[in-house]
Amino acid sequence: MSFSIASSWLAHPLTRGMSIDDPRTTDIRRRIIRQKPFLRRIYQEWYALIAAAVPDSSQPALELGSGAGFMREVVPRLITSEVFACPGVDMVVDAADLPFRDGSLRAIVMTDVLHHIRQPRRFLAEAIRCVRPGGVIAGVEPWVTPWSRLIYGRFHHEPFDPAATEWEFPPSGPLSGANGAMPWMIFRRDREIFQRDFPQWEIITLRPLMPLRYVLSGGVSMRSLMPGFLFGFWRLAERALDPCRDQLAMFVQITLRRRENS
Repeated sequence: MSFSIASSWLAHPLTRGMSIDDPRTTDIRRRIIRQKPFLRRIYQEWYALIAAAVPDSSQPALELGSGAGFMREVVPRLITSEVFACPGVDMVVDAADLPFRDGSLRAIVMTDVLHHIRQPRRFLAEAIRCVRPGGVIAGVEPWVTPWSRLIYGRFHHEPFDPAATEWEFPPSGPLSGANGAMPWMIFRRDREIFQRDFPQWEIITLRPLMPLRYVLSGGVSMRSLMPGFLFGFWRLAERALDPCRDQLAMFVQITLRRRENS
C-alpha cells in the first residue's frame, strides 16, 4: 500500500477533504476529541499538567486556540478564544494584539497553538503586558527530537522546519500556517536569544513527553490506532521510555513565569 493510499484510508471520515482553515472543521474536531476515548484521555492529561502550572487567583486565565478542546472543564475562570468565530468560544482573539488590560490575566494557556502564531515575538511581548507578575504562559506543544523529526517531517500535514532561521513564517490560512518546530527553536535552539530579548519570562518547565500515545490515538485528523481501554498500558510503556525522552518525545510541556520584579 502506498503512503498516499494509506494516508487516505487512515484519514478520519468526518474531516476527510475539509480545509483546516474552515471553522466547521474545528467544530467537527471537537466532536472527534469527545468521541475518541484514547484521544480524550490524552487531552485530559495535558489539561491536568497545564492546570497544575496555573496560579490560583480571582483573575481570569485566557486560552488561545480553544476551538476543539474542553480545557474550560479543568481550568477555572477560563476565557476561551479562537482566531475565528466558532461554537462554544467566548471571543475572537489575535495573539499578537490581545484585547486585555495590563496585568489583568493570571495565565495564558494553550495546547498545540504557539507553533501556529505567525509573530511569536509580538505575542510574547503582548503576554508580558497582559499577564500579571507571577502569572504564567503554560501549554503543550510539538517538540524536536530524532523520532519527532521523522513523524512530523514525513507523516504530518503541518509544516515542520527546525532549520528555519526566523521565528516567523509566511502568511497563510488562520490554522494552516505553522512551523511545528517553532517551540523548540525559541526555547531550546535559540534559548539565549529568548532570554536576552524577553528577560521578563523565566522558563520554569521544559519537559519533553509523549513519544507514542498521540500517534497511536490518530490525533484529530486520523482514525484511532488503539482502543481506549489500552490507554493505561501505553502510558506505562511511555514511562519505561522516559530515560530516552530527549530522543523520542513528540511534545513538550512548557511553563513560563513572569518575573515578579519585571
